[in-house]
Amino acid sequence: MGNNKRNITRMTGKKLIGLIIFLIVGLFFGKDGVNFVGKIFNDVPIINVSTEIKMPNNLGKAEIIRVKDGDTFVCKYKGKKETVRLIGVDTPESVHPDQNRNSEAGKKASEITKEILLEGSEVFLEFDVAQRDKYGRILAYVYLEQEGNPMLNVYLLEKGYAKLMTVPPNVKYVEKFKKIAKQNRKF
Repeated sequence: MGNNKRNITRMTGKKLIGLIIFLIVGLFFGKDGVNFVGKIFNDVPIINVSTEIKMPNNLGKAEIIRVKDGDTFVCKYKGKKETVRLIGVDTPESVHPDQNRNSEAGKKASEITKEILLEGSEVFLEFDVAQRDKYGRILAYVYLEQEGNPMLNVYLLEKGYAKLMTVPPNVKYVEKFKKIAKQNRKF
């Protein structure tokens, strides 16, 4: 009888260890390359990009207010509420007034951007030649506040959530973006 009790305890211990390992792996290696540990601690999830573009020094910091869609968000920048449009990428529509233009791919891109740009999190903005578009939105390359400072624009291209969209004169990283887009075409 004592031997059976010891076996049950050993079995329960193994299951507990397995559960703990499963939870740790699940937290650190979530879906789509997004690390969800950051979400638990209300922090920016850690994303990985294979194309590194080194973040320049002295960039402006912005605080995320909300995400509009996959390539546009609202933030507080220099004390003002601003809308920011990512440079060099275009995600499918998800919130267009004409519902026929919205797509599942657009909803997915928007969802991914919302998972990364959490309300209250901070990002760094890098500008190119034209700092605003015809709608008054800030145009920027967006770096995340985490180790390595990965660029959100690159992440969306690498994972296939966005396609390349070049609008001169903002072409600082166009060659790198073209290379990424060619390797990661989904739509």
